[in-house]
Amino acid sequence: MTFTFDMYQTLALAVIALMLGARIRKKVNFFERFCIPAPVIGGLVFAIISCILYVTGVIELSFDETLRTVCMVFFFTSVGFQANLKVLKAGGKSLAVFLAFVIILIIGQNAMAVGLAKVLGIDPLIGMCTGSIPMVGGHGTAGAFGPVLEDFGLTGATTVCTAAATFGLIAGSLIGGPIGNSLITKKDLLKTVVKEDASMLVEEEEKHERQFNMYAPAVFQIIIAVGIGTIVSWALSKTGMTFPIYIGAMIVAAIMRNVSEYTGKFTVHMGEINDLGGICLSLFLGIAMITLKLWQLAELALPLIILLAAQTVFMFIFARFILFNAMGRDYDAAVISAGTCGFGMGATPNAMANMQAICDKYVPSVKAYLLIPLVGSLFADFINSLVITFFINFI
Repeated sequence: MTFTFDMYQTLALAVIALMLGARIRKKVNFFERFCIPAPVIGGLVFAIISCILYVTGVIELSFDETLRTVCMVFFFTSVGFQANLKVLKAGGKSLAVFLAFVIILIIGQNAMAVGLAKVLGIDPLIGMCTGSIPMVGGHGTAGAFGPVLEDFGLTGATTVCTAAATFGLIAGSLIGGPIGNSLITKKDLLKTVVKEDASMLVEEEEKHERQFNMYAPAVFQIIIAVGIGTIVSWALSKTGMTFPIYIGAMIVAAIMRNVSEYTGKFTVHMGEINDLGGICLSLFLGIAMITLKLWQLAELALPLIILLAAQTVFMFIFARFILFNAMGRDYDAAVISAGTCGFGMGATPNAMANMQAICDKYVPSVKAYLLIPLVGSLFADFINSLVITFFINFI
């Protein structure tokens, strides 16, 4: 017996899951400590209940996921608006070097995932489910690319991606702090600390306050980007490659942002757009989580454990031995390495939590606190989507 929720009921359940997750997160320190998103917590509760009902043969719950796609496109469009080239230019050498190594990290995660999947004798697309999609991308990108992989015939891709993203959030938080602390103590890096200019790498745009009457124009700008983006996506599809549904809107949003920055002909309401994007992300994650089919993970349990363990080892080696050396082998580099473990396997909040734990123990790092949010929030998701699309089409 199957019971189907329509798109309005599905959205309502997603909101209930979000509210439930927020309440559980406040009550359980583990979730708060590792920055597990509220929609993931509440949605997982729903997914477990749904799994029990299905496995015991009581009933199968089915959901209309139409609004999940809408919320996903709106969220990634808001990400596109954040791609400000003026920031990259103002960031100087440190930002350029760090961004280059983040790109190397993204490529490395996917290359290792695909290569190891072939060694294990499983579909390379299953490997992609543990690569940069859930690692650098987190739950948002996992929910977006899961359906894309399912269109390639990989059943349960969204569930695998989401499980990997949840693992990444925890693993990235667990290894980041110890890596930074070990580097600082063993190499006596406190002697490398110098007073820094807090204005370094500050984004040129004015940090304006949100205004209630600007939310409507912000919504209109997102909708325009989405509308024009459908044409761009259609044009890209003619290349014969498969792109995520939001890629056109993301590109158009980035163009709109930079035209605004360089011409001054109109204003992009970034504060409001970021807020709206955050709301859409929560709803998107909520719907994605309650629709998970956890029973599809059973046959992939062992390969998934091996693939995720390999990603953890790779992140440790990259942060400890490669990124630390590339960023200057000093105190700032140690803090940056710890932060990169956070967003390289989870999300920017995890990165900030890793760095805060170190800086509270020792001294602040202006460079790390500016580089990590800039790359983690502004550029990583955008670049990651392009790299993932390349890998999916050519593996």
